[in-house]
Amino acid sequence: MFRIPGQAAKDVCDPNAGVTRRDVLRVGGAGMLGMSLGTLFQAKALAEEKKHSGAPGWGKAKSIIMVYLQGGPSHLDLWDPKENVPDNVKSAFKSIPTKIPGTHFTEILPKLAKINDKFTMIRSMSYTPNGLFNHTAAIYQMMTGYTTDKVSPSGQLEPPSPKDFPNFGSNLVKIRPMEDPMLPFVMLPRPLQESNVVGKGGAAGFLGKSYDPYTLYPSGDDMDMDKMTRIKIDDLQLRPDVFSLRLKRRATLRNAINAQMPSIDKAVEEYSLDENYERALNLIVSGRAREAFALEQEPEKTREAYGKNTFGDSCLLARRLVEAGTRVVEVIWPKVANSDNHSWDTHKGLSKRIKDQAGPMLDNGLSSLISDLDDRGLLDETLVVAVGEFGRSPQKGVSTSGNNNSADGRDHWPYCYTSVIAGAGIKRGNVHGKSDATGSAPTENPVHPGELLATIYHAFGIDPETMVMNHLNQPRELVKAKPVLDLFA
Repeated sequence: MFRIPGQAAKDVCDPNAGVTRRDVLRVGGAGMLGMSLGTLFQAKALAEEKKHSGAPGWGKAKSIIMVYLQGGPSHLDLWDPKENVPDNVKSAFKSIPTKIPGTHFTEILPKLAKINDKFTMIRSMSYTPNGLFNHTAAIYQMMTGYTTDKVSPSGQLEPPSPKDFPNFGSNLVKIRPMEDPMLPFVMLPRPLQESNVVGKGGAAGFLGKSYDPYTLYPSGDDMDMDKMTRIKIDDLQLRPDVFSLRLKRRATLRNAINAQMPSIDKAVEEYSLDENYERALNLIVSGRAREAFALEQEPEKTREAYGKNTFGDSCLLARRLVEAGTRVVEVIWPKVANSDNHSWDTHKGLSKRIKDQAGPMLDNGLSSLISDLDDRGLLDETLVVAVGEFGRSPQKGVSTSGNNNSADGRDHWPYCYTSVIAGAGIKRGNVHGKSDATGSAPTENPVHPGELLATIYHAFGIDPETMVMNHLNQPRELVKAKPVLDLFA
């Protein structure tokens, strides 16, 4: 039996970190072909280079802003309005032209309609529910690429667990670690949540807490639109009596003491204390993170353009963070799923809630984010994705997930919905896929949420088939899907 030594329990098996499970299976036959271990690795490297050489969008992204529209926005009332349909399908909002000839939005998104020549709309997001008809399970799938075994009939899940699959952001910062002293992964302004299930799909899971996001959840309820102006970053602040040089001297003293304690170092080796301590020290001393959070440094005109509210401020902070070097920012819609007012979960009162509350916030914040990144030259290397866990039912007032819906409400609909993707080599002014006459199902190029995640990994120069080791030391793909290469220019 042929055995490959070393790295057997490596938690990431990418081309730079070790062999893949497929390689292990192939080694048995390599000897019969006269192939040595060295030539196997050489052949693997050449195969990887050939596989991705010239592939559209490969490795274009250095950072990502995920604008997560938690709650499930209605594609029919925003991005994909339909004409000549029954009254219980047609949107209450007027259809307006966009910068792309023949492509219309509703009147709810006038600013995004003026800049959709900068991004791609995927009008064919789709998946078959299989227990994923409600928010928590669908959010977990969107954020990790995996479904969970324990889904109740209502779609509710267990609370977050160290056994969970990692959020895609945790995988990204694990495989593409930061070189500069900056927060690698930030989530704001609230956790992923439905009812009392908080944070499912939003953490590093079996990768370990060191790859969890830095969470920026300011105090105040969901209707407090000024909460982002009161953010606290105390753990990134130096005490007034501790100067940078003095702090570094303390670190030097600590290292000297540690050098005399090899037994203790060995005992805590698996926790990488030195590496994590150094990373935290550099982050605090550099001050880059503190500066990124200083919204007051922005011109008032810019603040107004984004919308001086929780979502707009979060989008502006996201731009400042990637500008300062953050790899992953996830902006979670500031109203929890399964709620009212600004929530996208519009089982009732859809017209008022989208027109007066959620719609203007989305239009101002997302249009300003994409335009601002483009104007600053950041969009070339920053991927922007705006997506929810599903869309809304074509017919109003019907139940598709066991919920009660008013005549002016739409239920959950995973079979067809719209997402937006921009930057890092993504085509500009493009519509990918097409929905049918009522927005019920894709008629062209359906895109599964897993394929969207695979596309994100591909943009970062990471093969979606890269293996990670779970809590049981079992190999698992980052995501079991292929990237959608037609999205790239």
